[in-house]
Amino acid sequence: MSKTAVREIASRGGKAAHEKGTAHEWSSDEARVAGKKGGEARAKIHK
Repeated sequence: MSKTAVREIASRGGKAAHEKGTAHEWSSDEARVAGKKGGEARAKIHK
């Protein structure tokens, strides 16, 4: 499947979840922790 098709399907799923009220919405604290975790993981790989 093309990247465009995958992106379109994911987009529809996300919109449906928001309409239904079941989508996860990040708090600023959750986003900060996730960003830090991702940065640390990337730094480990690119040493």
